[in-house]
Amino acid sequence: MNTRRALITGVTGQDGAYLSRFLLGQGYEVYGTTCRHDLARLHSLEVAERVRVVAGDLGDVAKLESILRDVQPDEVYNLAAQSSVAASFADPLLTSEVDALGALRLLEAVRRAAPEARFFQASSGEMFGDTEERPQRETTPFRPGTPYAVAKLFAHGMTVAYRRSHGLFACSGILFNHESPLRGPDFVTRKIARGAARIKKGLEHTLALGKLDVRRDWGFAGDYVRAMWLMLQQRQGDDYVIATGESHTVREFVELAFAHVGLSWEDHVRQDPALFRPADAGELVGDASKARRVLGWQPQVTFAELVAMMVEAELGAP
Repeated sequence: MNTRRALITGVTGQDGAYLSRFLLGQGYEVYGTTCRHDLARLHSLEVAERVRVVAGDLGDVAKLESILRDVQPDEVYNLAAQSSVAASFADPLLTSEVDALGALRLLEAVRRAAPEARFFQASSGEMFGDTEERPQRETTPFRPGTPYAVAKLFAHGMTVAYRRSHGLFACSGILFNHESPLRGPDFVTRKIARGAARIKKGLEHTLALGKLDVRRDWGFAGDYVRAMWLMLQQRQGDDYVIATGESHTVREFVELAFAHVGLSWEDHVRQDPALFRPADAGELVGDASKARRVLGWQPQVTFAELVAMMVEAELGAP
C-alpha cells in the first residue's frame, strides 16, 4: 500500500505545524512550502526533521506546478496567508496578493499539474463580517468588512468555482478563530497570554490592548487541523464551518489569563485607542453542526483550557 502524501503551503505557520504533526501521526509523507525558513514552530512540535520543506510561495504558478509534479500529493492544504486582520489594513495589497490571488494560483496549478489531488482552502469566519445572523453557518450571507476578509472571500469563492467548473475535489473550511501557544506575537490572544506571564514574572507591569468588548469564537488550532483532514476524507468536496459555537469577549480572555497567574487584570490592563481597528466584524460565533453531523468532528479543548494552555507556555518561555 502506497504511503499517502500531503503538500501544505505555509507549513511553518501555526496551522501548518499542527497539521504536519497530525498527518505524520496518520502515516503521511508531509511536504511543505514556505517563503520563510523559520522552522521554530515545527521544531517546537518535534516534527521539523520529518517534514520535507520546499522553497516556494504563492506568487509563481509555474513553480507551484513544478512542486506539484515533483511531490505528486494526494492532498493539498492551502494554509499560506497574511493572516492578521490588523495588518491587512496596513497593507491591503499584500494581503490581496497572497490570500486572494495566491489561492487562485494554487488552484490553477492543482488543476494543471495534480487534478486528482484533494484540495483544502483555509477560509475564515471573518468573511461573515457584520452579518446579523447568529450563529453563522454555511448558508449565512457573507458581509466582509476588512481587507483580510474580502481577500479570503475571493479565495473561498474560487475554491467553490473550481469544484463546480473543473470537477476538483475542493473543500473550504470556514475556520473561526483558532489559537495555540504557537500563535504569532501580533495576535491579541498571544499578546494577552504573554503579557499576563511577563507581568507575573515581574518583567512588565502593564498590558495595552484595543477594544475589550469584541466577541469571538475561539478554539484550539490542534482541533481545527483535524477537521481539515476529515473534510478531505469524504466522498465529495464541500464547505464546512469549523467553530466551537461559543462566543467570548476579549475581556473574558484577559480575566481568565490573569486569574491563571493569580493577578487582577484591572491593575495591569489599559485600553489604547491607537490599537482600535478601523473596522471590526460584529459578533462572530459559528454553528458547526454540519461538521459534527457529516465529519463526526467536534472541538475537544475548551475555552478555559485554551487560555490556560497559552499562559502556561508563556510562563515557561525565557
